Amino acid sequence: MLERNFGLFFFLKKPSPYRRGPWLLFMRIVVDGVRCEVSLKRRWEPDDWLPTPACRAIGNSAAEQEINTYIDVMKVKVYEARTSLIMKGQHITAQDLKDIATGALQRQRMFLVIFDKHINTVEKLVGKEYSKDTWQRYQRVFRYTRDFIRWKYHQSDLNIYSLDLAFIKEFYVWLRGDKNIAHNTCIKYIFLMKSVVLLCRDNGWLSNDPFARFDMSLKDVETVFLTTQELEAIASKDIQSERLSLVRDIYIFCCLTSLAFIDVKQLKRSEVTVGIDGKLWIDKKRQKSKVPTKVPLLPITKQILEKYKNQPYCVEKDLLLPVLSNARYNEYLKEIAAICGINKRLTSHTARHTFGTTVTLSNGVPIESVRQMMGHKKMSQTEHYAKILPAKVSEDMQQLEKKLKKKKFLEAYHIGDVK
Repeated sequence: MLERNFGLFFFLKKPSPYRRGPWLLFMRIVVDGVRCEVSLKRRWEPDDWLPTPACRAIGNSAAEQEINTYIDVMKVKVYEARTSLIMKGQHITAQDLKDIATGALQRQRMFLVIFDKHINTVEKLVGKEYSKDTWQRYQRVFRYTRDFIRWKYHQSDLNIYSLDLAFIKEFYVWLRGDKNIAHNTCIKYIFLMKSVVLLCRDNGWLSNDPFARFDMSLKDVETVFLTTQELEAIASKDIQSERLSLVRDIYIFCCLTSLAFIDVKQLKRSEVTVGIDGKLWIDKKRQKSKVPTKVPLLPITKQILEKYKNQPYCVEKDLLLPVLSNARYNEYLKEIAAICGINKRLTSHTARHTFGTTVTLSNGVPIESVRQMMGHKKMSQTEHYAKILPAKVSEDMQQLEKKLKKKKFLEAYHIGDVK
């Protein structure tokens, strides 16, 4: 946006305190009556100076030519900065022109500094627009980015103008090779980093997305879920340990409701309501996607909630289950898997996969209903979770065989002997 008034001046200012000798060279930019001054880190004798409008050193010696050339260079930088802001349609201020011309703006726009500020913003919005897990993932990606810059560039930070396709490709290779991180996890980390880069672009600090041509596609991975036999093994195991018994209850509850760890941990009493069928339902929004999920409670899940309804922690916090920290929960699940003879890794993800596969789809629940209960935005998400087991295929084919027999399907077809 073109300013109404613009002025650029160079002048000498007497140092304070001052005894004798050359004065300091200053540049003054005035935009719409607002001025901004900056020292140019040069000194010159006031007796050898032509004031406004000339703003020049007097003489033709090498020293005078050098300082006059420097003044000319700074003039060009200020006018180029002004032209650039006009072309972008941005508001022009004296401070912006000074920062751009002196390079202060570039020095301020260091990637890790901007990244850290964004993380602070995310932290302030935890529970409103971001989950605590997202904030923690941002912190993890920040540490990896910082370590990569130190390793690759031997610097503590990197100017955003140095970010390019080569940077992100090398960062990916470093994550995969040096840190042994799976492809999909690497892509998710890079996606978070890219959100900071796009923030720089949207603020007008970058003209485009330097990572635009980087392939961000995820690879299909085989989902892990428990079979009916494995789920029965956990449910029927005689467990005397109170801590393991609690974790088993929570895990079984997740297998029968599809709730993720954070969702079951935050499950409030008010989020179990009476549904249209007169039975109890879980009715809440998923923390991760904010998508509503409605799940009818099965008899076992109701018994688990009844078991802990008067537990002091649950009463105090208005929660339905006394869920431990994620670290302890996963640690105790490893113990449960070992004593139950299960070689699969038990996690909250495994529980959701088990709900989508063994508990629902394999028992004839339509995939549309599974999608709604799991809180998926897209059907493709449910299809990824839900795997049709051989037992379900066998059962369906037996039902088909009975139906075809009733219809006398192809009974007129007689197969003769081989000649």
